[in-house]
Amino acid sequence: MAKPQEKVSFGQRLKQIGMVFQFTAKQDRWFAPLIAAAVLIPLALTVVAVILWSWIWLPLGILFALLAVLIVLNLRSNAAMMNAAEGQPGAAAQIMDNMRGDWRVTPAVSSTTQMDMVHLVIGRPGVILLAEGNPQRVRGLLGQEKRRLAKVIGSAPLHDYVIGQEDGELPIRKLRTTLLRLPRALSGKDVNALDKRLKALTARPQMPKGAIPKNMRPPGASRQSRGR
Repeated sequence: MAKPQEKVSFGQRLKQIGMVFQFTAKQDRWFAPLIAAAVLIPLALTVVAVILWSWIWLPLGILFALLAVLIVLNLRSNAAMMNAAEGQPGAAAQIMDNMRGDWRVTPAVSSTTQMDMVHLVIGRPGVILLAEGNPQRVRGLLGQEKRRLAKVIGSAPLHDYVIGQEDGELPIRKLRTTLLRLPRALSGKDVNALDKRLKALTARPQMPKGAIPKNMRPPGASRQSRGR
């Protein structure tokens, strides 16, 4: 479900950036050298510009250095997060839940005890099923979910992907770009209506497996069973 944007204070933003720095430095051995280069190269060029021309280049050089640091941080932190998420159960749902835009994410609408799972995503491209786990098992789960959803989604497009590295699978590092490139087939109003229908479907109680308790049996059921 799309979450409202919360206001973040300047102190919280700095804390978040610091956490991203620490995480990326642990995951990426090239991060620290690239950050150093992003700072030193613009500042060195700034010193030369100040000596040859004017002090006006000093604030511009500092801004260029900060911009270079942010670019390196963005690129390397995204790569580090994708590497860390590779093979982790539920990683696809977490990535989708943190994506910008109106993406309604329901993790593990179908799963097995072996940590195979199918996540349901609703967005402007339509309905999207993301499967994680053993390819053979999750394809069976995907088939079940597609048949179940086909009765409810009407003409809305249905996309399905198996997350993995094998042929025919979608690497998790390409998940964002792949979904962002899908054509927008639904309006915001259509997404809301579809979300309500699918919530009603997924919230429907299921009959427990096994023998039916006596107090839940229909009248006459016990007499019929004795008469057989």
